[in-house]
Amino acid sequence: MARAALGWTVRDLAEATGLHRNTITNIEVGRYAGEPETLNLIRRVLSREGVVFIEENGGGAGVRLRRPTAQR
Repeated sequence: MARAALGWTVRDLAEATGLHRNTITNIEVGRYAGEPETLNLIRRVLSREGVVFIEENGGGAGVRLRRPTAQR
């Protein structure tokens, strides 16, 4: 969901993280759970780009984009 919110392809995320496209695809489709370091890297990159991760609160975990800050 986070990658889609940014309008990124798997290739975009792979380039931003330095991971292989297949690694990202395998994590996304559930074939591979991912190492904690890999998941943290992906989360850091997506967060840097404006994704806010919402913890599960009874309605399921999710993501949203941070509001742009006002330009001065």
